[in-house]
Amino acid sequence: MTIKAVLFDLHGTLAYVRNPVTHQEASDFLVSRGYEVYPQTFMAAWRFVAFIDYPKHGYKGYHPFLKRLLWRIRVKVDKGTLDGLAKLYERSHFELYPDALEAVKKTKEQGLKTAIVTTIARFKFREALQLISPYLDTVVTGYEAGCEKSNPKMFKRTLEILNVRPSEAVMIGDDVPIDVLIPKELGMHTVLLDREHKMGEVACSDAVVTDLVRAVKTIKGWIKR
Repeated sequence: MTIKAVLFDLHGTLAYVRNPVTHQEASDFLVSRGYEVYPQTFMAAWRFVAFIDYPKHGYKGYHPFLKRLLWRIRVKVDKGTLDGLAKLYERSHFELYPDALEAVKKTKEQGLKTAIVTTIARFKFREALQLISPYLDTVVTGYEAGCEKSNPKMFKRTLEILNVRPSEAVMIGDDVPIDVLIPKELGMHTVLLDREHKMGEVACSDAVVTDLVRAVKTIKGWIKR
């Protein structure tokens, strides 16, 4: 089997969020400052900005991201409130899973191209990638692709950047509809990551593993066929 590239999902695959901020916490902060923004409204606006606005505008930090979110719900806050809301989110950050560095490094050692494919805004995870960035050929977010990840265009754009055909690429991720079904429809190979042993056998994926190192070993086995 000819494999030339491996694409990695970010959230739930390479990294997780430490100290996540809930929509309830954000709402409580805004209400405490005198703004009537409640959890479901905040959640809806967050998703709109994350999935629709970010791919168009590529915000560089929490201030412009949250300012756009509040604009979406027609709420104009004072500078102190915006600063406080941004500070609340800045306590939250992405961290690599313990197996991420070894997996990405071993992938490069096999002479394969590597990429991260994610809708998530780059500013949210940039620092978390410092250890693995030397082993990455590209990182494609919603902004680089111009769409969110359920759009096949994101995978097609990544393959174009890497200059490989779908049949020469493997996608590793933890989300069946996004990380398995879409890549398979495009002709890619897939490895489903099931860290918590909850999924069992998934017929639509070429392999199911419980950690990233096993995922890379699986791909290595395919190459030797």
